[in-house]
Amino acid sequence: MSNEKTEGVVIRLADFSESSKVITWFTRDFGKTAALAKGAKRLKSSFEAAIDLLATCRIVFIRKSSGGLDILTEAQLVNRFRPYPGNLSNLYVGYYIAELLDALTEEYDPHPELYDAACEVLRHLQEHDDFQKSLIKFELTILEEIGQLPQFEYCAGCSRELGPSESYLYDAGNGGLYCQDCEQQRHGNVRVSRGTITILQKLSDENTLLSQRLNLSLQQQREIRQLLSTTMSHILGRRPKMAPYLQL
Repeated sequence: MSNEKTEGVVIRLADFSESSKVITWFTRDFGKTAALAKGAKRLKSSFEAAIDLLATCRIVFIRKSSGGLDILTEAQLVNRFRPYPGNLSNLYVGYYIAELLDALTEEYDPHPELYDAACEVLRHLQEHDDFQKSLIKFELTILEEIGQLPQFEYCAGCSRELGPSESYLYDAGNGGLYCQDCEQQRHGNVRVSRGTITILQKLSDENTLLSQRLNLSLQQQREIRQLLSTTMSHILGRRPKMAPYLQL
């Protein structure tokens, strides 16, 4: 057993006993980890101020070597998630982010860039009353980190460049778009305009300043939401629980 220190976001809470909880964190240095917080449900618990869904904390935990639960020993609150005042949608987006981090990552598989992206989108949800662009960028980041980012430049059927077209057929099962020649023989479930593909390519870029300057039409937002929702559902084998709350 060893003492570990890191920073993490609470992505799931579960009761363990009358006085304790199991907290699932997504941490910067260790990826996802579940730790037992003994006495966390007591009124005067030392964890009371820190343990809250989507809270960011500096934590110390004892890492078990035998596959059992880690033991949380310290949790210092860095930021308690509070969505933009009066915007319930931002709260639901926060829950959606926690759901994706829990479902799409593995224990002790660190992704520092994904952790930073999660903190960035949660920060945006607290400071701004819109969420679409920041959420899309986060979703593209998590897909890239787990090796499931769709291919937006080459045909998923013949591997050639897509070529000019007003729109393309997207197939989540094959992880990409079809050119005009291939789409006649393939089955896709989403049609996406060329302009929307260009937006997705730019949002996939690491240049945050560039992505902040992009303006998305309502139609582009709807197309992207459908594409990403279909992709997440395919990877998970089910529709994300919070997906209905993200519809435009």
